[in-house]
Amino acid sequence: MTKRRSRGEGGLHWNAQRQRWIAWVTVGFDAKGKRKTRSASAVTKTEAKEKLRKLISDRDSGRPAPDGYTVEDATEGWLTFGLSGRSAKTVQNYRHNVANHVIPFLGRKKLVDLSVEDVEKWLAGRATQLSTRTLRLLHSILNRVVRYAQARDKVMRNVVELCEIPVGLEGRPSKSLTIEQAEAVLKASEGSNMHAYIVLSLLIGARQEELRPLTWDHVDLHGAPKANPPVPRSIEVWHSVREGGDTKTKKSRRTLALPMRCVVALRLHRLRQRQLSKQQGRQWDPQGLVFPSAVWTELDSHNVRRSFRRVVKAAGLTPKEWTPREMRHSFVSVMSASGVPVEDIARLVGHSGTRVTELVYRKQIRPVIVEGATAMDSIFQSLNPKRQTGS
Repeated sequence: MTKRRSRGEGGLHWNAQRQRWIAWVTVGFDAKGKRKTRSASAVTKTEAKEKLRKLISDRDSGRPAPDGYTVEDATEGWLTFGLSGRSAKTVQNYRHNVANHVIPFLGRKKLVDLSVEDVEKWLAGRATQLSTRTLRLLHSILNRVVRYAQARDKVMRNVVELCEIPVGLEGRPSKSLTIEQAEAVLKASEGSNMHAYIVLSLLIGARQEELRPLTWDHVDLHGAPKANPPVPRSIEVWHSVREGGDTKTKKSRRTLALPMRCVVALRLHRLRQRQLSKQQGRQWDPQGLVFPSAVWTELDSHNVRRSFRRVVKAAGLTPKEWTPREMRHSFVSVMSASGVPVEDIARLVGHSGTRVTELVYRKQIRPVIVEGATAMDSIFQSLNPKRQTGS
């Protein structure tokens, strides 16, 4: 028994083998002209009619009918074809997060059946295990996965955009060395091959990704003090180990005057580098890496972390409590504590604005906020000069 509507609209028929009503609708034709259909089944004819109406509505609205296309299928499509131009490390990071935090919980869910409630429950469950920062990343990944599928007519709407990101576990906050601790680290690094690296990290606030690829042709240890205007000794922070080799943002590309302590450290470092090249029977490259590894290749983050922890330990601090990137945080905090305006600090560290400088990098390294008391003492002493402090 068969009941059909127009061929373009769809129809119903009874499947005796399955003992079910089949609703079907034509959704298009493939490259060879073969008809493409979608179908659904039901026990009763009334249910089948309702499913047929839904199939037609979904087709006419551009929303595919539910089929075997799952969240896992969507994520694999996005990871394979939707990350063009991203670095291999970025893709690997996304794959890791998808494999560990998305697929085990949502992977088998049909994409068209994914609801706001599903996503909210998933995020709430992950919030008991992960930091807020990781939750933001997971939300972003799933959001982009669904947008990718949406653009390819796999789903009509993006339910992920409607979900709030919950607060997760607190991660380890970045810290700042005090001036005394920073001096201890500088002293402890003397004599090590990391001395100049640590001096630059603490005294100019460059990113680790900017120092590791630094070459000597971007370092000026002479300047032109007699020029008009004088040209200071400087370092050009123009490159990074990021994909493509450029700095993080346009404002990250900057030329910084060098404090004298940096100049002295770099001159000694260059002299040692030349002597080492001579001992190894190789020609020293005046445009080569400033901070090469033992085999004259670019340092990686693991090299720096190992060496930095040895220096931190020698300085009397706990190595596990400090990371190389916190030297940059320390630079910002020491500058701020010394009264340098946050706008100037943001320019020095290559931030596009002051928000990140203030909220993420600047730490209060003085135990008490003294500005208010100092200002009030000054104001009221000027009004009553005879009154003595502490009387």
